Amino acid sequence: MGRFALVGTMQGVVITCCYWAGLLALVLVLTCCDGGRGGEEFLQPGIDHRQGGGGCDEIYVVKEGETLQSIGEKCSDPFIVEENPHIHDPDDVFPGLVIRIHSPNLRL
Repeated sequence: MGRFALVGTMQGVVITCCYWAGLLALVLVLTCCDGGRGGEEFLQPGIDHRQGGGGCDEIYVVKEGETLQSIGEKCSDPFIVEENPHIHDPDDVFPGLVIRIHSPNLRL
């Protein structure tokens, strides 16, 4: 009877090892794939690269050294102050300020 118990235990160990090996392989495959995004982590944040340049994401976070004028030129939106009522002083722009950008394609 001891012999059958040993065979059953070994079979359980093999099944357990195969289970964990399969699970590990699945985790590795899922972490290695980027989901088809094609290297978006190398693109400049805040710019909508799908529009072919000039356009920015609708929500934009101000970076160090930027002004409303430079953001307006980069994003093709000269009406940033009018569209963001929380900006009381156009000269008081700081890194981390969240502003809304309106794409020129959406304007009539």
